[in-house]
Amino acid sequence: MKPSALALARNLALLATLLGAGFAHAEEIASVNTNFRFTGSDRVSVDAYDDPLVQGVTCYVSRARTGGVKGTLGIAEDPTEASIACRQVGPIKIAQPLKQKTDVFSAGMSFIFKTLHVVRIVDAKRNTLVYLTYSDRVATGSPKNSVTAVPVPEGTTIPVK
Repeated sequence: MKPSALALARNLALLATLLGAGFAHAEEIASVNTNFRFTGSDRVSVDAYDDPLVQGVTCYVSRARTGGVKGTLGIAEDPTEASIACRQVGPIKIAQPLKQKTDVFSAGMSFIFKTLHVVRIVDAKRNTLVYLTYSDRVATGSPKNSVTAVPVPEGTTIPVK
C-alpha cells in the first residue's frame, strides 16, 4: 500500500471503532427459513441487543434476511421490515445521563446503502424508555417502523442530558 492509502485505511478503521463504541452488539437468538433456495434460504432472524447504557433492558429485533448467492456473499439488500420488543430483564441501572433521543444500534441491510436503526427515546414525563426501529437509505428511507416501551420502575428516575 502507498503511504497515503495506508493512512486512509488506518483512519477508516479508527472511525469504525469510534462509531461502534457505546453501541449495542447483536446476538442472534434464532432464525427460521421462509423461502428455500439451493444457494441459501431467505430467513427471519431474531437478535438480542442489550442497551449499553441501561443495564437490565434487552431489545429483541426480528428482521428479514435475504439468502441466495448475494445473501451468502453479503451483498444482498435485505427487505425493509423489522419488529422490536424491548423488555426489562433485570434490575434497571442507568450508567450515565441519557440523551433524549439517540441511536443505540445500527446494522447494515445492504452492502453500503441501507441501515437498520434502533433508537432510544426518553419519555421523562412517564419515566419510560421508548425504543424505535426503522431503516434508511443514503437517498431515501422507509416509513416502515416498529416501536416498544419499557417503563422504568418507580423510584428510579431516568437522568437526561
